[in-house]
This record gives sequence, structure tokens and C-alpha cells, in this order.
Amino acid sequence: MSPWNYSLYDLLKRNADSLGGHLALLTEAGEAVTFAELLDRVDRLGTGLTNRGLETGDRLAILAQNSTEFFELYFACARNGYVAYPLNWRWSVEEIERMLERAGARALLVDALTMDKVPDSLADSDLALRAQIGGGESEGFCALASLYEDGDSRPNAVASDSPFMVIATAAVDVIPRGAILSHTNILASSAQQIAAMGLTSEDRNLLALPLFHIAGLGNAFAVLQAGGANILMPKFDPAAAVRLIDEWKVTYLSDFPPVLTNVLDAAAEASSELSSLRIVSGLDAPDTMQRLHAETSADFWTGFGQTETSGFVTLQRVRDLPGAAGKAGNLTSVDLVDDDDRPVPVGTAGEIVVRGPLVFLGYDGQKDVTDYTFRNDWHHTGDVGRFDDDGTLYYVKRKPEKELIKPGGENVYPAEVENTIMEMDDVTGVCVFGVPDPKWGEGIKAIVETPAELDAAAVREHVGSRIARFKRPQHVVFTEALPRNEEGAIDREAVKERWP
Repeated sequence: MSPWNYSLYDLLKRNADSLGGHLALLTEAGEAVTFAELLDRVDRLGTGLTNRGLETGDRLAILAQNSTEFFELYFACARNGYVAYPLNWRWSVEEIERMLERAGARALLVDALTMDKVPDSLADSDLALRAQIGGGESEGFCALASLYEDGDSRPNAVASDSPFMVIATAAVDVIPRGAILSHTNILASSAQQIAAMGLTSEDRNLLALPLFHIAGLGNAFAVLQAGGANILMPKFDPAAAVRLIDEWKVTYLSDFPPVLTNVLDAAAEASSELSSLRIVSGLDAPDTMQRLHAETSADFWTGFGQTETSGFVTLQRVRDLPGAAGKAGNLTSVDLVDDDDRPVPVGTAGEIVVRGPLVFLGYDGQKDVTDYTFRNDWHHTGDVGRFDDDGTLYYVKRKPEKELIKPGGENVYPAEVENTIMEMDDVTGVCVFGVPDPKWGEGIKAIVETPAELDAAAVREHVGSRIARFKRPQHVVFTEALPRNEEGAIDREAVKERWP
């Protein structure tokens, strides 16, 4: 073990030593867990996993909604040197099956609510462990509760720059790429966020966003690293969120549309002023941010970041400079380059490139993609921005090859939806792109080329039956011919101009 190592398990132990009786986790049902209790539960779970034959470097696939057990699994992975591989329970069974093949997991941990998403093909797999999170047992799965064992099992020697988790990101090649994040990545990101926002041990975060996304997970780790508490919601419910915020004096809320709008509506209905709330961070419409500022004393924080940067790269209070993405954090270098990787002048748009301890280790099993992303010793984000004279970043757009739609914070890649629609009979071409949506932030629009009479509902249902239902287009337009360029490829910009 190197004297420079410091893992997420070390962080938990530090909190247990110095803040042992301080609240660490609280469930929606009111079950409270202190840092000392959390460390004890993690140690006993880590012992049980060791006794089941799991070894350092093994991958643990987790398919579950938010819970204390899910949270404890992350720290048990940190303790024993396993790699957590959370799966999106909104995916289809087929998508989950493809991700499990890519993950090469040695263990699968599933809760009762997502058990129907477990692929049938796993019946013949050689997984070392299958366990059910929460109460009850399903066929072929032991109860996770049975794995919490007393004993003298010691934490494994875990390098801080070793993989800690793999988070699914871009599905540009059909199967989502897996961004490998290290202990250092998460700790550095949290430290940067703590410094920018002034987080302390008195902060309490409402963990309503799913634990398989970096947005909710990153904010949870930041508050925990500051010594604060996380209030866990299995699934977002606005009325319950308002009750928890008021009852437990929650100070922090993560947001993607329509979370904040729904919370403000529920607060108005409950005559709540959300008086404890001081920070809401994420992305939302300007009108929604202004409504937060008008109806509460909280500040909306936004910035630029992605899974590959372990969260925020730049960060600022919206009221300080509306429309901006903020300045680089204190552990991040940010630059803008042209297509030849040459720095661009101030005020000129260029690709956002990043360096620093927040940058991920690479894409799981995809060395060529990783090498291209890390060319010339920068992480190329695929996003375009511009700087003002004061060094503040303004987000401009995504590069064409990284076109992305984010309905409600989920990543939807047009190529994946287009490939799915092209499976349908009589479809000769399709172009999918994002459009503004008052509820979800962005909506999905599909322009379908066909000589036949097709039904928009049939297109949506086909997409929802093949891939995650949140990837279904809200808007479907049919045409006999899509505009194409001289090479015969669909002219995406011409399509967007004709069908805005």
C-alpha cells in the first residue's frame, strides 16, 4: 500500500472516526444511519462478499433503485477493491443484457422492483454471486442481507488511482460506452465542489436522482465528503420530496427537468417555503431557475460537466452571471481548441478540452476510442464553448459527431433511435434530433422517410419495445424524401431547418 493512497473507503473511515455519531444516511421511511454505523455495515458487507469468493478487480453489476444497501455496496466495493457497475433500470431487458456482456460482471445485485429486467440468458451464466437487495428472495438469488457477516476480514489494499466504478455514457455505437472512474476522480470532483459551494457537515442532500447517474451520485459523494448527510428516495416523488426537505432540513437538491418544477408546484400546494433549501444544482430552463429564486431563498448552481469528468468542470451561481457556465474549478484546466487542436482566441467557439484529476481513466474495453478522446494529452469532451475576457465559459453546442438529446437528464443518442426506427418495414431513412420541451428540457423528434402509410404511435411503440422507453420520440413526422447531400447521406442541418 502506497503512503499516497486515499480511497473512498478511507474517506468513510475518516468520517466514522471524526463524525461517528453524525447522520450519514436517512431513508424515506425514516431509518437513520450514522457514519459509525455505516462503516460497520460496510465492513460486514465487505466481509460477506469476500467470503463468497469475490476478489480485487471483480465487477459487481447493480440493478436497483436508490436504497441504503445500494449506497453501502459502493463503499463495500471501495473497501475490497471491486469495481461497481451500476445499470440503468429504465433500460430494456435487451439493453441490460448487452451491458452485462460488456461488463464481464462476477456478481449481480438486483432489487425486487427491477427483478423483471434480469435477462433470461443469465440462467446459464457463471456469475459467482447473485443477490437480491431489500426484503425477500427470488429464485437463484440469495438475500443481500445474508451477506452482512461479522469477522476479522481486513480491507484490501486499494490504489487510489484504480477503477472504482464504470458509469454508462454515450450509446454512439449501440451499446453504451462505460466511463471508468477512479477513487481519485470522485474525491477530486467532490473536493472541487465542496470548495465552490461551501459545503459543510451541516448540509443534507436529497438523493432523489438515481444512483446509476453521475449527477445524483456525484452530489451525494460531495456532501458525504463534507461530512453531511444523504436523504435517500427510492424514486422521485415531488410531494414526498417537499415533506422530506421540510422535515429533515434538506439544504441540497439535484435537478434535471422536470424535478425542480414539480418540487416547486408541490411546495406551493403544501404551503411550504422550502426554507432550509440553499442549493439546487443541475440544468433547467431559465424561467424555472428564476422561479426558484423568486419563491425560495435557494441559489441555482449550474456549469459544464459530464460523466467523463466525474461531474462539474465549471460551476457558478446562476444569479451571478445568467447564461454562463462558470469558471474552471480549482482542480481543473480547461481550454478551447479548433478541429486541428489549436487554441482558439477569446470569444471564438471551440471544442472544450479538459485536464486534471477529475478526468476519467478511459472507456471500458475501448482503447481506440479512449486514445482518440485523449489525443494530444487533453480529454476532448465533444462539446463546444467560448470564453469571455474574464475566463468564464459559455456553452454553445455539441459537436455533430456527439449529437445528444437529454430528456429529463437521460442521454439519448440520435443514432441509436435512428437505427431502431430503420428496423421497421418500409422505412427508407430517418433523422432524429432534439427539440425544446417545456416539461423534460429536451424532447425527441423523428423525421421518417417512407413511401408507405405508417402510424406515429407504431413508431413510438417500436422504439419503446426495443430500447428504453424514455428514448421514444415525442414527435414523429413522415415524409416521402429526406434532404440528402451529394454523397447520398441525410443532410441533418437541412432536416432541422425544414422541420424545426
